[in-house]
Amino acid sequence: MALTTTTHLNFPGTARQALNFYRSVFDGQVQMTTYKDLGLSESAPEADKIVFGLVFAKSGFTIMAYDIPGTTQEFFGETRRENGTTITDQPFFVSVSSDSLDELAAHWDKLAEGGKIVEPLAASEWSPGFGMITDRFGVTWTLSVAALG
Repeated sequence: MALTTTTHLNFPGTARQALNFYRSVFDGQVQMTTYKDLGLSESAPEADKIVFGLVFAKSGFTIMAYDIPGTTQEFFGETRRENGTTITDQPFFVSVSSDSLDELAAHWDKLAEGGKIVEPLAASEWSPGFGMITDRFGVTWTLSVAALG
């Protein structure tokens, strides 16, 4: 028997936009179910919000998301540099790894659109390429090239 894990992101009403963005970044497909699809009245304020969202790609990339009911306040953590070290109060990162710097750089460039680079994508002590970015939806990503050897 095999187990898999999938990151599930929670958004303050921006899940649809985030899922479509991640679909474009990772060249995937998207599935979305709204509260209306599950029987909430069309006139309800959050009827078109996402209760179940999924992006999946041929590469194996998968991520889930939904809109937190009753939440509209954006949440962005603080990130700063201190003594050459990146300090962040984010409760989690989404980590993406590839054995190809070129493949990783293509995803990096797309995630950077409207986002904030925390740590530039560059060679590090532990990887031929590592970077950290907070995307336009406030999600922090670490991207790294798997060290071979």
